[in-house]
Amino acid sequence: MEFTKLVLLAICSIVLISVHISPANADDPLAAEFVELHNKYRAMDNVGPVTWDETVADYARNYANTKIETCEMVHSHGQYGECLAMGSYDVQPEEAVKMWADEKQFYDHAANTCAPGQVCGHYTQVVWANSTKIGCAKVRCANGGTFIICNYDPPGNYVGEKPF
Repeated sequence: MEFTKLVLLAICSIVLISVHISPANADDPLAAEFVELHNKYRAMDNVGPVTWDETVADYARNYANTKIETCEMVHSHGQYGECLAMGSYDVQPEEAVKMWADEKQFYDHAANTCAPGQVCGHYTQVVWANSTKIGCAKVRCANGGTFIICNYDPPGNYVGEKPF
């Protein structure tokens, strides 16, 4: 009987660890939420939809897990396009994607630039027409904050190219 309890505890620990380090997979409602949110903003600019990609999501998860202790906003500088969000509370996917998409107000379509002193590169990555696959992850940090990353394949934001 004691051995059975020990095995059950070990199995539960494995499950808890798995849930913690795999914050967004294809079976996770966050994956569907991230895709739906991106596609909502892409549709507003008549851009085709993105789909979830497990390879890209694995990259996002692995990087997000390196931020659990520090929760610092530092880009991975990897092979994918990337948007980051961080907050001192439990930031939700909707807040992160909306924050990125809200940069649209600073994007000058005719000049293909951001307004002086403003940032709009997160918006242009979210709606970059050639970026058709995404993978995102969300982790709660040791300090109670949240770190969110979305990666895009192929990446966008090429100098001199327009997002659509």
